[in-house]
This record gives sequence, structure tokens and C-alpha cells, in this order.
Amino acid sequence: MAPVLSTRVSDELASGFDSAARAVGGRSALLRRLVEGAAAAGPAVASKASGRRDALRLMVRLAAPEARHVTDQAAGLSLPPATWVAALVRRHASGAPRFARPDELALIAIHGEVRRIGVNVNQIARALNTAVMEGRVLDTELGAIEDLRRELCAHMAGLGEAFAGNLAYWAADL
Repeated sequence: MAPVLSTRVSDELASGFDSAARAVGGRSALLRRLVEGAAAAGPAVASKASGRRDALRLMVRLAAPEARHVTDQAAGLSLPPATWVAALVRRHASGAPRFARPDELALIAIHGEVRRIGVNVNQIARALNTAVMEGRVLDTELGAIEDLRRELCAHMAGLGEAFAGNLAYWAADL
């Protein structure tokens, strides 16, 4: 007998899945495609906290106002409520920041821009080494280096603000 995979989902999610599945032959067909695609992609890299065998699974009961707060805060960061609570605890326990996925993508893009600027600075440095005329560096290259320096400083300040803002969000004064 073949293994059976199952999961519990909300009625709303099941309804949306059923709508998508109708176009490809039903639930089983779509689930099979998803499982085959995941298996073909290779093992997923588990996050440090969720895949650990020594991680504690904790169930917490909240009154309606607190539950609404958790749900609202999690939705604002595009996180599941349990992930938001875990991030809050992780922040207070270790000081490690947690970013919402769109913010992570923005920081990755900023990192790429800073790296691109570094490559440009190296290219300009090479050009300056070959453009020395009797001990003088060409004024246009100096201007380009100053522009890159300002751009790099702006990107680094943006990264610093992103981290500071994230740490402030997870601070005790929510």
C-alpha cells in the first residue's frame, strides 16, 4: 500500500484549493503534482528553529483581545500567528531580528546593490591606476568615485535603518 499524506487546513483554504484543483483533475491530481514537484526539487532547507528536534512545541491560550493582537500583528508582517509569536520570543531571548518576507527581499536587493557598487569601485580604481597623467588623476574619475561613495553610504544607512526599525518593532514596548 502506498503512503498517504494528509494535512488539516481551514475551510476557506480548502475551498480555494478545490477551485484550483478542478482545472487539473481534482484534489488528488493537484496534490500529487505538488508532491512530485517538491520531491524533484530535492530536500528543502529547513529553518534553524522549525526543523530542530530539540525545539519545544508550545500551545498557548489567549483571550480574544490578545489573540486579535497577535493575528493583526502577524498579518501586518505576512507571517502566520505562530511564527510571529516565535519571532517575538526569539527576539527577546536572543536579540535576533526577524523580518517579514517582503522586507527580507528588500534587504537582499539592497545587499546586491551594495555589492554592485563595490564592483564599480574596483573598476574605477583600476581605471585610476591607468589614468594617472604626470602624477595627476583625472577629475572625472574623482567625481565618479565621490558619487559612488555617497551612493554606498546611502545604501549602508538604509540597511542600518532597516535593522534598527526591525529591532525597535520587536522591542518590549509593542
